[in-house]
Amino acid sequence: MELITETYKEKISGVLGCFDRVVITGTLPKICYSQGMTSFLYSKGIRIFDYAKFVEPYKEQIRTNAEQIAKENGIDIEFVSKSSIRKEDLVQKKTKERGTHTGLVHILSAMESCPSYKPWHDKNSGRTFLKGTQGKCLHYYFYFIDEYLGLSYIRVPTWCPFKLQVYFNGHNILANELDKEGISYTMIDNAFDSISDFKRAQEISDNIDVKKIHKRLDKIAKKYCPVYFDFGQVYHWSIMQVEYATDIVFKKQEYLQSIYSDLITTAIHTVKPENIISFLGKKFDAKYQGEAGNNYNIRIQGSRIKHIMGKSSIKMYDKFSKILRIETTTNDVTFFRHYREVEHRNGSRTKQIAPLKKNIYSLSVLKDLFKASNRRYIEFISAIDNKDAGRKRLEKVSQSKKENDRNYKGFNFFNPFDLSILLTVLKGQFNISGFRNSDIRKLLLKLNSGQVSRLFKRLHKHGLIKKVGKTYKYYITKLGKEVFLTALKLKETVLIPALNY
Repeated sequence: MELITETYKEKISGVLGCFDRVVITGTLPKICYSQGMTSFLYSKGIRIFDYAKFVEPYKEQIRTNAEQIAKENGIDIEFVSKSSIRKEDLVQKKTKERGTHTGLVHILSAMESCPSYKPWHDKNSGRTFLKGTQGKCLHYYFYFIDEYLGLSYIRVPTWCPFKLQVYFNGHNILANELDKEGISYTMIDNAFDSISDFKRAQEISDNIDVKKIHKRLDKIAKKYCPVYFDFGQVYHWSIMQVEYATDIVFKKQEYLQSIYSDLITTAIHTVKPENIISFLGKKFDAKYQGEAGNNYNIRIQGSRIKHIMGKSSIKMYDKFSKILRIETTTNDVTFFRHYREVEHRNGSRTKQIAPLKKNIYSLSVLKDLFKASNRRYIEFISAIDNKDAGRKRLEKVSQSKKENDRNYKGFNFFNPFDLSILLTVLKGQFNISGFRNSDIRKLLLKLNSGQVSRLFKRLHKHGLIKKVGKTYKYYITKLGKEVFLTALKLKETVLIPALNY
């Protein structure tokens, strides 16, 4: 199957896959939970009910540190009183005034929620300890331009357990690396409008140094939240949110706009929950109870469709009408699994398929998983884009085939039974793991084993499915994907609207 990047290669400047928005949280392992903080107080000989008195001086230290940094940089700390005020807009204004050189850009403060602890005495057990709770405290947002991370921020709470939040953008890291190598480029917001060497840019993007990011995070924490030294620990950095974007950069806006409307309309009608989860590289589970579906909206930057599966999603939008962006996002990296070493409670270790760890070193694995996710989505939209080829293939599979004096009738896309067969085989849960006779019988209850076997033979003779050697498992061929998606598009955008007319 020819991908959309090949079909329109004469109209495309280049393709780039890169991390976009990345949000990291920093926690002090021994005090980031109530039992740990309780143990810490006992080890220091501090009464549990003196907890607030113990941590109060740290609040003043963080305030004093923020005011000192502001004074050294000639910056006034700006208090954000309303949640409706976009911090990004305030920072963008400051950036335009000062330029894009490295250093501190701005400091914002805001009263926001934060995790906390409260003293508790259990009369039944006689134990005194801390319980977890949620409160509010003053937070400082330090926006800065780092020589490696680019424009970033660190959010520092003034109350224990001092959970940090750091934001950076992979496109800014790449821009800094391109500058070092003298590779010219232009950017619109957080996207590359042009790059003189897309191939080299992709190589750099694929090798973003997580160890270097880790060192930068430690340095940033030391500068903006120095109170953590008193706890004798270092910050543990975990992934809170991450996005990976594949940008298809068109040479002119009209080139993308000539195909985008049809792409997004078809995606709205044809992408089902089982497709979404297959894009994300997982098998569909009928017991899944989380949120799943499509969301479409129009923004200043362009129109967007978002396919949601729990805390993960995949989006497609026309960024500034010129860049076709496919973006996989997650707020929970444990949604994804890979083959790794697992340590069990008894101390033994085995290698098996397991959820990703949340620490920042999972970024390297996520890059490959998200790149594959975006590619599966590009394959999907490529299959529904080529109209002329689609018509020819429909004509081909609708005709009977003769082999060894036996006829295998073609598929009638307007026949309810034939259409149900094609759409059943297309189910997203079969995209990665394939399907067997028993899988199809669970969905087409009226068919017995022999009928499904003859159906497989018919699909196979028309080149729509292929069998895995020495097994009873089948997969959809590239031709099959294009034909089945055309059938789905026909049903959702032609047949159903016509019936509702």
